[in-house]
Amino acid sequence: MKLIIQIPCFNEEEVLPKTLSELPREVEGFDSVEWTVIDDGSTDNTLKVAEYYKVDHIVKHTHNQGLAKAFLSGVEHAIECGADVIVNTDADNQYPAKYIKDLTKLVLFENADIAIGVRDVNSITQFSRTKKLLQKLGSRVVNLVSSTNVEDAPSGFRAFSRHAAKKIFVFDTYTYTLETIIQARQKNLIIKTIPINVNDEERESRLVKSIFSYVYLSIKTIFKIFVIYKPFTFFSFIANIFLFFGLLISARFLYYYFSGSGDGYIQSLVLASIFLIIGFQTYLVAFLSDLIASNRKLLEEIRFKLFE
Repeated sequence: MKLIIQIPCFNEEEVLPKTLSELPREVEGFDSVEWTVIDDGSTDNTLKVAEYYKVDHIVKHTHNQGLAKAFLSGVEHAIECGADVIVNTDADNQYPAKYIKDLTKLVLFENADIAIGVRDVNSITQFSRTKKLLQKLGSRVVNLVSSTNVEDAPSGFRAFSRHAAKKIFVFDTYTYTLETIIQARQKNLIIKTIPINVNDEERESRLVKSIFSYVYLSIKTIFKIFVIYKPFTFFSFIANIFLFFGLLISARFLYYYFSGSGDGYIQSLVLASIFLIIGFQTYLVAFLSDLIASNRKLLEEIRFKLFE
């Protein structure tokens, strides 16, 4: 049994040494434990640090592609290297390495496909009130869309079985955390969680450059996830709104028409027609997007087969 611990990195020479120094080389249930650093276009000495600590695998991006792409590159490389379980952790040492054995136990002995280390967001002093609120909101939206119950959906401290890793593919470019939970539910993967504490903050979050950008990107990510994974629900909801108002205005026009004063409400008839046409067209978009989603699932299955 092989465990690969991967760390997506972008200019992490200052904090990576502490993170690597605490990673285990032996974990119960595994014959070998290997480390992977995914260098996402770093311009500092991140690679030299990885080499100094004798990291087993280095995946290098020629330019910065973002956390989600770095995560996916690491997972694909780990599968190619024969990993039975893959653990993803952050370079800033936020997640204590001592919990790796607990995450992997859920995969090895409790049939979990994905194990997630869940933080008590309220107790993290370095998180602002706004960030805590957004973390909780993101978790609730993801749980609503995916019918899961992961209290800390944005947590990046995770263990994946080989089967789950082969099934997962990330479309979002901002973060992988929310999307992988939704995919897991759709692909009948079992998610289990453990509570964890966090280490003191070594540096500011790269994902949160400002509260405004974090709010914007979080909303954009959640919106995109909903459109990708619930397209028919999303577009049919919009269609129903237009159809409702179209029918309501039509009923108003018919009321006045049969009352003998319909000539004065032609504008209502025109507006109702516009709303009904938009509603009908949006329903067509809902059906088409649902067909596209079905094709995407077929492509994901093909990708899964290619790893075998």
